[in-house]
Amino acid sequence: MSTPYPFTAVVGQTDLRLALLLNAVSPAVGGVLVRGEKGTAKSTAVRALSALLPQVDVVPGCRFSCVPGAPDPACPDGPHEPGPGAVRPARMVELPVGASEDRLVGALDIERALAEGVKAFEPGLLADAHRGILYVDEVNLLHDHLIDLLLDAAAMGASYVEREGVSVRHAARFLLVGTMNPEEGELRPQLLDRFGLTVEVAASREPAQRVEVVRRRLAYEDDPAGFATRWAGDEHEVRARVVAARALLPKVSLGDTALLQIAATCAGFEVDGMRADIVMARTATALAAWAGRTEVRKEDVRQAALLALPHRRRRNPFDAPGLDEDLLDRILDEFPDEEPDPDPDPDPEPGPEGPDGNGPDDSGPGDGGPDGGPGGTPPQESGPDAPASDAEAPQTPQGSEPQPSAQENGGAGPEQAPVRAAEPFRTKMLSVPGLGEGASGRRSRARTAHGRTTGAQRPRGHLTKLHLAATIQAAAPHQKARGRSGRGLVVRKDDLRQATREGREGNLVLFVVDASGSMAARQRMSAVKGAVLSLLLDAYQRRDKVGLITFRGAGAQLALPPTSSVDAAAARLEQLPTGGRTPLAAGLLTAHETLRIERLRDPSRRPLLVVVTDGRATSAGALGGDPRELSRRSARMLAAEGVASVVVDCESGPVRLGLAGVLAADLGGPAVSLDGLRADSLAGLVKNVRTAVTSQSSHTNRRAA
Repeated sequence: MSTPYPFTAVVGQTDLRLALLLNAVSPAVGGVLVRGEKGTAKSTAVRALSALLPQVDVVPGCRFSCVPGAPDPACPDGPHEPGPGAVRPARMVELPVGASEDRLVGALDIERALAEGVKAFEPGLLADAHRGILYVDEVNLLHDHLIDLLLDAAAMGASYVEREGVSVRHAARFLLVGTMNPEEGELRPQLLDRFGLTVEVAASREPAQRVEVVRRRLAYEDDPAGFATRWAGDEHEVRARVVAARALLPKVSLGDTALLQIAATCAGFEVDGMRADIVMARTATALAAWAGRTEVRKEDVRQAALLALPHRRRRNPFDAPGLDEDLLDRILDEFPDEEPDPDPDPDPEPGPEGPDGNGPDDSGPGDGGPDGGPGGTPPQESGPDAPASDAEAPQTPQGSEPQPSAQENGGAGPEQAPVRAAEPFRTKMLSVPGLGEGASGRRSRARTAHGRTTGAQRPRGHLTKLHLAATIQAAAPHQKARGRSGRGLVVRKDDLRQATREGREGNLVLFVVDASGSMAARQRMSAVKGAVLSLLLDAYQRRDKVGLITFRGAGAQLALPPTSSVDAAAARLEQLPTGGRTPLAAGLLTAHETLRIERLRDPSRRPLLVVVTDGRATSAGALGGDPRELSRRSARMLAAEGVASVVVDCESGPVRLGLAGVLAADLGGPAVSLDGLRADSLAGLVKNVRTAVTSQSSHTNRRAA
């Protein structure tokens, strides 16, 4: 087993370390969600925390970590005989993104349960994490139903497994920690609210801090054991402080003034529900215990608000996270502490450290990597072949460099500065025709693991969802041959039937946006961006992946590869300038190539193509040939592959050529004018993609006949 990086050696990241330690002091706080860019010590700090937790006494041989002398009466391994206990370190259990429900909560042996009436239960990760840490890296990529199960268990302190009338319950109290990169997609607000605290982390931009990060990381990689030994004293001090704070916690008094401060703060920031008040109260109490005090002060309430409220104020993915600290101070000043203590508080820092900076990287061997060292953003390459950063906008922001001339921009006038998007509006559901088998979502019909039961089939692997009626029907004709003599049903493995279910899937919504000179009218582009933002918001709510392609000048660009982050898509759209000729074919061919690659990466996720253009094609770019004919051939190629499409017609003025309608016909989808971009008309059109595709297919079949 490799030597973990010491928790106290993490440079900087004060809020992250404090939030983790507060949960170690009081698991009732409700866990921590760590949000931040890659390479900021998120995983390193979490994995190092387990070494600071006190050891736990367990019943020898109990798979559910029961406490000696007070075992869980409902423990599946019980009842336990009195006897001496065993001591082991607190565990840190990691939940993989691709884990199944059975791997998380455990599984029953359905065959033995039906045939023998025996509760043969195999524990899952929730049982392993009891009285320890459950860590979920990239929690935003975890399936929603697994997150629901995880958070329910964390809130109740127990896990329930039920299969067709057979149920098992066991204790599951753990410190829940999730990490995520917001660029890869957001959690739903309902799930964000279930995490007690949230911390935003970022790499330091101070050279001295980054130097210290690199120095410590290199020393650790050269001699992990020796490096850990040098920090052993600091680790012991923090571990002892956690134990002392746990012992002091029941004695901490949460007075009426502190409760008024908490209630006024939550009301002042208009957070929904009462969970924020409860989490703030528990966090403030833990902060007081961590500081060695028995009373909660205003500074505890303030720090608790900064950790517990920012993620509860986001109501849609375009809301910026954060908290107005000036407003927070004004609210708290209305309720001053009754008897302020003149003595300074002990330093609430989690532990000794060097210069402030960022912690070690969470990538590569031992959570480090060759891409720039621990905790800092990897150095940017220079030169013509340097790759672009994932978080970097492909388009140049206004004012960062001279704007190209008319010749550089395709001969259609100078590049126009980006314009702000119009206010987004609510849309109706978009859907893709047919029955898919993609990732769980809220858009198109699909065969899923969760949903309404539509039939039964023989299990193709491990049985997860028993169809009881079909199983009994399969076993009933063989009872006499199997020698049935009593009331029980004789069931064999071949009789078991898996329930087939139908629910909703998430799709890939790929936007192809015309950014040429013909689209440069500011009012028109503002309306176009507002419509795309509306569809992005709808995609966020329905758990889709989104991608953005722009075309102008001499070619097209994949501005945002398919991702679950609508935040990133909105940022790319906001920065989009216009100008140049219209290489429509290049945009369509880039869409075709993007969908081809995504089909290899995620073959079960079906796409919906949204082309935003006036239909003009004035440049073939490097392809050569007639631009209009090339664009029509590209559109027909997409239609031939069954890609569901919709064209948003942005043509305006008294004289209209109707080119977007021609493009829509070639794509086999509907078209809508820019003037019709309102909630009902646009959503109704996109919803009718299914009808248009069906009609196109029927027309093709009639011609073939």
